[in-house]
Amino acid sequence: MIYFNFRSRAEPIRLIFALADVPYEDFRFDKSKWTPEMKNSTPWGQVPILEVNGKRLAQSSAICRYLARRFNLTGANDFEAAKCDELVDSMMDLRDEWKAYFKEDDQERRAVLKKSLLDVALPKYLPKFESIIENSEGEFLLGKNVTWADLHIAHTLQNLKDTVIEFCLDEYPNLQKFEDAVFNIPKIKTWVEKRPKTER
Repeated sequence: MIYFNFRSRAEPIRLIFALADVPYEDFRFDKSKWTPEMKNSTPWGQVPILEVNGKRLAQSSAICRYLARRFNLTGANDFEAAKCDELVDSMMDLRDEWKAYFKEDDQERRAVLKKSLLDVALPKYLPKFESIIENSEGEFLLGKNVTWADLHIAHTLQNLKDTVIEFCLDEYPNLQKFEDAVFNIPKIKTWVEKRPKTER
């Protein structure tokens, strides 16, 4: 798997590998070395890229779904698999709002985007996820069994706390318990303890 030396879009992929206990090559490179030549050598001018038996797969969500199917992390049936997609796609909508804030260089504009993120986006999405966890029959989104959606969403919540505001989950105790449950899964905890320390 090829990506920058960040968690970001590649981390859910790494978490899936960790939970499945499947070895892989975690190839990282500094973003300053992301040249036009490198971009042009990729399927869509982006990373991450997963290489499997000489074949390349791009787009982080496609990679996650592919691995989740291989490692039985898509839920108990087709409907649960579709719910995983729904939940991740919804969290990715929130991530898009975070991305606009995080990548903004103009400090005045960045402050406006942060206020919108805190006052509009988080209150739009987080209560819905809070309710899903509250009404779940287990500690994960779809009940007692962990899916790739749990890994993806717990990572995104952690990223929000690390890059926006540390206490953004204080009003959402069920979401905080959910994030803790995911990162306390033994194989996930082991990965987190040994993974490279990066800003995001």
